Amino acid sequence: MRRKEFSMNEQAEVEQFLNEMTYGCLGTTGEDGWPHVTPVNYVYHQGKIYFHGSRNGQKMKHLKACKQVTFLIAKEYSLIPSYYTDPEMACPATAYFKSVLIKGTAELVEDSVEKAGALQAFMSKLQPEGGYRPITAEDPEYRPRIKGVAVLAIKIMEMSAKFKFGQNLHEEVRESIIISLNSRKRELDEETARLMRKYCPAHKDSGNDSTEA
Repeated sequence: MRRKEFSMNEQAEVEQFLNEMTYGCLGTTGEDGWPHVTPVNYVYHQGKIYFHGSRNGQKMKHLKACKQVTFLIAKEYSLIPSYYTDPEMACPATAYFKSVLIKGTAELVEDSVEKAGALQAFMSKLQPEGGYRPITAEDPEYRPRIKGVAVLAIKIMEMSAKFKFGQNLHEEVRESIIISLNSRKRELDEETARLMRKYCPAHKDSGNDSTEA
């Protein structure tokens, strides 16, 4: 069930999530008319989504035919078993997650300065410890490499975010799940419990809309 109380309207929260994640799924339309989904590494830089690849790959063929794309970034946190809230019924079983869906147009970046800036942003994200010479358009060693790689930018036309962490639950039920997660201590359980409190509708900085869809 899709509900407005799971929507996230805080731009800073959404951008932080985009900067934390390293890959998303690119949706394109193939020449055969079928939708295609391709996982790609990306960087969110100066309000755009950048990714790179071969100039002659399948993605490029699709984008030449249709520049309109969708891009999905998602992360699953804890699985919530049904018995945390109901000893008999299976219905309450669920998973908590963050997701961002982007609609826009993807185009080749031809400007060498913009390309270098995007590639440097990739390196800052994927290799924050450094250990390489910064990428600049003026560097004679990088110049042919920058020219040879295809860098694409998604100009964002629409972006929506959904962060599901039990915002629709009554406080006592939510607290019961938090206690269970902190006791279970699987990977991401403590982080999920923290986010459940952060995005609780009662939290003044939650940034979500608790109105039913």
